[in-house]
Amino acid sequence: MARNARQAPETLLAQAGHFLDRETGAVVPPIQAATTFARDGDYQTRGYTYARTDQPGYTVLEGVLAELEGAEAALVFASGLAAATAVFDGLQPGQGVVAPQVMYHGLQVWLKRAAAKGLIRLTLFDAAKPGAMEAAVAEAKPAILWVETLTNPTWDVIDIAAAARAAHEAGAILAVDATVTPPVGLRPLDLGADLVFHSATKYLNGHSDVLGGVLATRRKDAMWDEIGQTRLLVGGVMGAFEAWLTLRGMRTLALRWERASANALALAQALQDHPAMAQVLYPGLHSHPGHAIAQAQMPNGFGGMMSILVKGGEAGARRVATGTQLFLPATSLGGVESLIEHRIVVEPPDSQVPPDLLRLSIGIEAAEDLIADMRQALDAAT
Repeated sequence: MARNARQAPETLLAQAGHFLDRETGAVVPPIQAATTFARDGDYQTRGYTYARTDQPGYTVLEGVLAELEGAEAALVFASGLAAATAVFDGLQPGQGVVAPQVMYHGLQVWLKRAAAKGLIRLTLFDAAKPGAMEAAVAEAKPAILWVETLTNPTWDVIDIAAAARAAHEAGAILAVDATVTPPVGLRPLDLGADLVFHSATKYLNGHSDVLGGVLATRRKDAMWDEIGQTRLLVGGVMGAFEAWLTLRGMRTLALRWERASANALALAQALQDHPAMAQVLYPGLHSHPGHAIAQAQMPNGFGGMMSILVKGGEAGARRVATGTQLFLPATSLGGVESLIEHRIVVEPPDSQVPPDLLRLSIGIEAAEDLIADMRQALDAAT
């Protein structure tokens, strides 16, 4: 069957991997569990040698991801942190990194540890403050500007095109953590980014049963080669079953994103006037300071991530987090089920996250049920 190279993302995702098994006609690719591969009669490889270098399951996944991102290449890793830290592994001692003050806490802890050891110079900026990013980059002259959009868990909106201009004027590359904005919602490379990162555990897989990370690059250059060497030598490769599960999950990514975005917007609108609510942080609301930029960057919806600040401080937030019936009190995000998390509990001691913040990952349940559950939890807490 001939395949049209110009397919919409929804079509590419629905058909991901379906053209592989020509022997059986199977519409689902098999799981190739082998870790080593025999050579032919001329002692030549058939494209694969050893699973730490390449493996059919994850090279197929990488091809789909690269096409989705508009990237020249993609690599999958054993975890999000394995992928993210590989970006910085090739830096020379003392080279600079600029990143947001509020971001995924696991990577920020790693960056701070690296800075304390003298491996990098780390500068953090306030993503909610206009001009702070540009000023930090101009002063620090980093090798890498790392941004999240949206920032986790306050959901500030960073203008990727502006970040790319700032980075490139300073001689830096721009790397974007797009975990909460997968390529059906946002393609950072189209806006000037050089690298895109995802925790595949989240929206890409979407079923809370895979640990994985992804990097995609605008161009295969010396830095990309270094990242590949890090994966090879550290051994942070994704397993064959995890790659298969990720590809399977991605086939419904467009539908899940559409439903989660609609549910989150409905919930945000329903909760913003609740008497127990101090603030709803969701870029889909017109009241959000980053709404216009988010709307321009994310034409297919604002995603399923939001946070709420509740009255009653930390104790009030804890009561709401333990009072839901549908929302599961658990970490992670981007799955089909809705989650609620009192974020300060898992943040490091120096975190900028407010103690009354609850992070919500909105799933694909009926919106009216999610609204009713949050209302009853807020009512009970007050």
